[in-house]
Parts: sequence; C-alpha cells; structure tokens
Amino acid sequence: MDLVIRDAEVVDGTGGPSYRADVGIEGGRITTVLKEGAAAGCLRPVARRVLDAEGLALSPGFIDMHAHSDLALLRDPDHSAKAAQGVTLEVIGQDGLSYAPVDDRTLAEVRSTITGWNGPGDDIDFGWRSVGEYLDRLDHGFDGEGIAVNAAYLIPQGTVRMLAVGWEDRPATARELERMRRLVADGMREGAVGMSSGLTYTPGMYARDAELTELCRVVAEYGGYYCPHHRSYGAGALAAYEEMVALTREAGCPLHLAHATMNFGVNEGRAPELLALLDDALAAGADISLDTYPYTPGCTTLVAMLPSWASEGGPEAILARLKDEETAERVRHHMEVIGADGCHGVPIEWDTIEISGVTDPALASYVGSTVRQLADRLGESPWTIARRLLLDDRLGPTILQHVGHEENVRAIMRHRVHTGGSDGILRGDKPHPRAYGTFPQYLGKYVRELGVLSLEECVAHLTGRPAARLRLPDRGLVREGYRADLVLFDPATVAAGSTFEEPRRLPTGLPYVLIDGRFVIEDGRRTDVLAGRAVRRTPR
Repeated sequence: MDLVIRDAEVVDGTGGPSYRADVGIEGGRITTVLKEGAAAGCLRPVARRVLDAEGLALSPGFIDMHAHSDLALLRDPDHSAKAAQGVTLEVIGQDGLSYAPVDDRTLAEVRSTITGWNGPGDDIDFGWRSVGEYLDRLDHGFDGEGIAVNAAYLIPQGTVRMLAVGWEDRPATARELERMRRLVADGMREGAVGMSSGLTYTPGMYARDAELTELCRVVAEYGGYYCPHHRSYGAGALAAYEEMVALTREAGCPLHLAHATMNFGVNEGRAPELLALLDDALAAGADISLDTYPYTPGCTTLVAMLPSWASEGGPEAILARLKDEETAERVRHHMEVIGADGCHGVPIEWDTIEISGVTDPALASYVGSTVRQLADRLGESPWTIARRLLLDDRLGPTILQHVGHEENVRAIMRHRVHTGGSDGILRGDKPHPRAYGTFPQYLGKYVRELGVLSLEECVAHLTGRPAARLRLPDRGLVREGYRADLVLFDPATVAAGSTFEEPRRLPTGLPYVLIDGRFVIEDGRRTDVLAGRAVRRTPR
C-alpha cells in the first residue's frame, strides 16, 4: 500500500464509539481498517510509508457546509485558512450570490455586490460563464494541478434572478420564471449540489415564496437541496424559519438552513423554540439539516444592513441614493428607527457594528472599531460615518455584528441534524476568526473544554452528517473503499489559534491532513500538494 496509519484512535464519522486501528491507503482510497484485536494472528498491513499515530485521533476530513472561498480557491494555492483546520471539502456558492451562472452584465454586477466577501477579483481570469465551466475551472486549479481543498457548489438564486429579472423589486413574469427554472436545471445537470438564497440580500430577497417554490421543485428533481439564508435572523426569525420549512415541504425539496442562529436581543434564550419547530417538522417527515459556526458574532457587509428598497437597481443605484441627502436621510430613519429588513427588522445598534475590512487601504484606520466608537472619536453621528464609508469604499466594507447569544449557540449545535459551517469571509484586515478556526474551535472548546458534545458526536456533525446531506457515497466516514480524505489531530491539544485580535493565526493540534491520500498538511505544515477538485452532485 501507499500508506499505513498505525495505532490511530479512529473516530469514524458515524457517531459510534471510537476504536484503535491500523488504516491502510492505496490509490487515494482507504483499503484497510484493521481494528485492534479484531483479527488475531493476522499480519498487520504494510506499506511504502508507515505513520505512527500513537496519541492521535483519525477522523474523516471536515466538511465546511457554508464557505465563501469562491475566489480564494482560485487565488491562493496555499489556502491554509481551511486546509490547516482539517477541512477537505468546502460548499461554496452561498447566500444566493456567486459567480456562475452569469453573463457579462451580471458578472460585473455580482463582482461589485460581493466585493466585501471575496475582493474585487481583479486578479482572477473570469473565463467561465456557466456552472459547469466554473467547476471545470476549479478542477484545473493552478496549472492543471487542482486546488487546495475540494469544493462543491450551490447555484446562487440571487445571481440567477439578476440574469432573468434584474434588480427590480417585483414578481417574476411567467417567462422570467421559466428562464430561472432552466438556469437552475442547467446548473444542477452540470454538477451543482443544490441552490442557495440570500433572502436579506438583493436581488434574491425580491423573490416571493411562489417563485422560490418553483425553483426548489427543479432542485428536488435533480436530487439537490435548498440552502437559504432566510428572511430574518432577528425580529422575524421564527416566522422566517417556518416559511422555509413550509416552502420546501410544498416543493418536496430537502432543506438545509444556513448559519441557523437566533440573534439580537429579541431572540435571547429562544433557541428551544426553533428546535421544537424543527423537531415537529422532522417528525412529520421533513428532510431538514442545518449548519452553525461556534461563535456569537456574525459577519457580513455593511451595505447588507440597508433597507431593500435602497438597494433596488444594483450597486450604482445604491451609491446614487447614498449621495442624495434627502434619500440618505430616509435610509438612516429606516435603519435607526423603523428597523431595516437588511438588519433583520431590528433598529440598528451602531455599537454592535465593528468594521472588519475595507477595500481601499486609505480607509484602514476604520478597521477594528465599532461605528459608535468611530463616531465618538470623530465627533460625528454614526450614520455619517457609515454613509461615508459606504461611499468612499464603494460598498466594500465588511463588518462583524456582535448580536449573538452563547446559550443559543450551544443549544443548536447539540441538535441531531446539526453540521458545521464556518461562513468564513477571508478578506479584510480583521476577518472573523471563524474563517480560520471553526473546526478546531468545535473540537477544542466545545468538546474538550466545555463538554457540550462528545468527541464522537462532534466528528459526526463535521463529517458523516454533512456528507450524507451532500449525497456523497464515498466520503465522510473512515471506511474501506472510501476516499482517503482524512485528519489526524490530538484531542488533548487541538485548538483554534485565531482570535478576534489575531484572526489569521492557524490552529494547533492538527499535524496531518490528507486529501485523496496525499498530505496537504504534514507535521503541521502546508505542503505544496493541490489535491482538491470540484465535487459534483451524485446522480440519483
């Protein structure tokens, strides 16, 4: 064999008890799992290389169910932000906004719209237009050698609406809806695993339920799932969850709830209500899963906080409204007094909005402070600061939003349909530490330190369960015949290195990561291996 990992404590991704075993790998797949004492008298497997795993746990590679590495995978061959965490597969195309399918017009619009997530993309050759062409580009990676980790893709409903309808807040016509159905069907045939939405982001949020239901019917026909960032995580959170459950049940489509949190003061302590809603739906036969990150603050763009009417027409229309004094005052009143739908129906609290990144280096002094702190420092109103930043950085600022509750985070991660997703935005001078630390944070803080989950439970949440949602027949478990996407970590020391003060510090206690049987992390260091590829939907 190519490799034998000897005397590992195997945490196999099923949630069952761990066991000691030798694991053999050949040709990128697990060929042998020989449990200690299971085959007395058998010869131990031999290989060209033997790795002594004494003291280490061996698990399947972690699957990041909510990632924003759509351009990072093409920009950074190292990509240690994810590889060093033990992530071997990321699900991208999230929140209804990404770079395929597009035409020349929508490509320019989406690049501008999500500059805060992925940068402007001036360093990327956008040679693709369809979903299949984007997946092919991921396969090609760097000089044909691939990318750092594997990637699966969700068709972004907001981008699809840009193509068929544009930026208008109105129902789609029958002809436009049929075009969106065709675009989604094309993307599913070309290998997407499902469809995402960003229903607090424009233009996806302009879609009514009937429109979303029709698109979900198409997704279901091809064996995919729907992953919505739904209409509210604040004042209307429970109603928004109910809406997504009812919509997907009508469409007959599996549902995966993105970053399923209960945030803002109105939802403190209300996670049990969400979980009861999900339990009732599951008992009635619904197919539901969810992901969360193990932190309380969220992360998005500052422009996302605006009311939806202020975003109609796209990026240039937003900038024009912000430049107009009378319209800008209406925006301020909506945000600070009424509660904008972009801020989940809750009047914005500027002391919770921390600037985490800007695209213009001349504005770097704003990073790391809340809008309230900047206002106090500069002797101006918070809205004046926020408006100026949006205009000067052309909608580019990213923010941390300190609106979460620890008890809600813990309650939701215990649920039987929970999976892990970093929601990691890698851009900015001070990104959220979840981008670099989500998976070791689960293992170090919530398993070892707090005991919220057992080690076996947690690994199942991060491996076997997401692989089942993605319908991957040969990933997510340590099992003979499965792909050798594996992580070796030390349960006694594994920890997130990233903090809010130093968000790009790499984790500790994860010395080995393999993709397709090849070491991408070896002795705690990133190798030059590019074993990642696009992971396409498995046909029914």
